[in-house]
Amino acid sequence: MNKKLINVFLGLCVVGLLFITWRSIQDTEDFDADVKARENVVKARLMQIRDAQEAYKAQNGVYCPDWSVLIQFVKTGKLPIIMKQGVLTDDQMDKGLTEAKAAEIVNSGDQAAIIANGLQEFRRDTIWVSLKDSLYNYEGFVADSMRYIPFAEGDTFELIACPSTTRSGTIIQVMECSAPDSSFLKGMGKQGKRVINNRAEEADAKGAYPGLKIGDIGGNWNNNAGNWE
Repeated sequence: MNKKLINVFLGLCVVGLLFITWRSIQDTEDFDADVKARENVVKARLMQIRDAQEAYKAQNGVYCPDWSVLIQFVKTGKLPIIMKQGVLTDDQMDKGLTEAKAAEIVNSGDQAAIIANGLQEFRRDTIWVSLKDSLYNYEGFVADSMRYIPFAEGDTFELIACPSTTRSGTIIQVMECSAPDSSFLKGMGKQGKRVINNRAEEADAKGAYPGLKIGDIGGNWNNNAGNWE
C-alpha cells in the first residue's frame, strides 16, 4: 500500500471517527429531548388533575381519593362564576361595608337599606357553568384518560387524598398524585432503563420521590405544587 493510499485510508478513518462521535452526541441529545418531551406531557396531565381536585375540594370540603368519582365530577360538575356589577367606593368601605355585607344587603331586598348604603347599582350574582368546558376547553382533552400516565402502557397515577394533622393540632385536607419515572419512561431502551435506575438511586439518597408528582401527604404540605416547580 503506497503512501497516498495510506493517507486516504487514515483520512477515511478520521471522518468515520468524527461521524461516530457526532452520532453519539446527537443520539444523546435526541434521547434527552424525548425524555423532556415525555416529562412535559406528564406534568400537563398532573396539572389537569390538580385543577380538578381543587375544584372538587372547593365544593366538597375534601379532596377526592377515587378516580371514578373525580372523573365523573369533571364530566358533569359545575363551577360557580360570580357576575359583578358595581364596585364599593372608598367611602362605603370606610363605613364598614365589605363585598359580603353589601351582597347580603342587596340580596335581602330591603330597599331602604339598599338606598341608605348606596347599593342601588351593586349586584353580585352567582351562575353555574360546566366545569369541563371552563377548565378543559381545548382540543384533545378526554376526561376518562386523566387517570392514565402518558406513555406508561396503561399504568395509572397513584391518587391519595386524606386528612392530616399539623404540629399545632389543626386538621387539614391534603392530596398527592404521582407518576414514577419507571412508568412514563417505559420503552426507551437501555438508555431509558439506565436513566430510571440512576434517578431512583438519586431520589433514594435525597429521600425524594423518583418521578413526578403534585401535592404531598407526608407532612411537607406545599399547596399542591409539583415537585418540579
